[in-house]
Amino acid sequence: MVKNPILTIDKPHFIVKLSEDVLEVDLKEGAKKELEDVAEAHPILRESLGVLFQTIIPLDVTLSAIDSAEVDDKGRLKVVIPLRRDIVIPLERDESTKLAEKLNELIPVAKLKEAEKSKRLKELEERPRPKPSGIL
Repeated sequence: MVKNPILTIDKPHFIVKLSEDVLEVDLKEGAKKELEDVAEAHPILRESLGVLFQTIIPLDVTLSAIDSAEVDDKGRLKVVIPLRRDIVIPLERDESTKLAEKLNELIPVAKLKEAEKSKRLKELEERPRPKPSGIL
């Protein structure tokens, strides 16, 4: 299901899209764009080579995986992700500020949704199951 972006920032070489649960940074052209398309089309490849891909190309990040977003001294947006390399997006200071504010507003909501989803899954796993009847 494709979600409409809440905020979109279109730059000459990339586009940043923020939806209620995902931050996407998509390149527009070149070899890195092709590599990004392959990585996003094959989730298993992306997971197994995630650190390598992350250093070469930006990947989509769920908001529940983000700790915070802040604007650095140069006006760039820094997205802090535990256990992964932080993402630094070169934006204008006003764009970075606007995106950081929106991210920091949406991150707690996404974390709460993820926690509720995990809790429901755990409850489903722990519920009693009927015993097989032995007749197939």
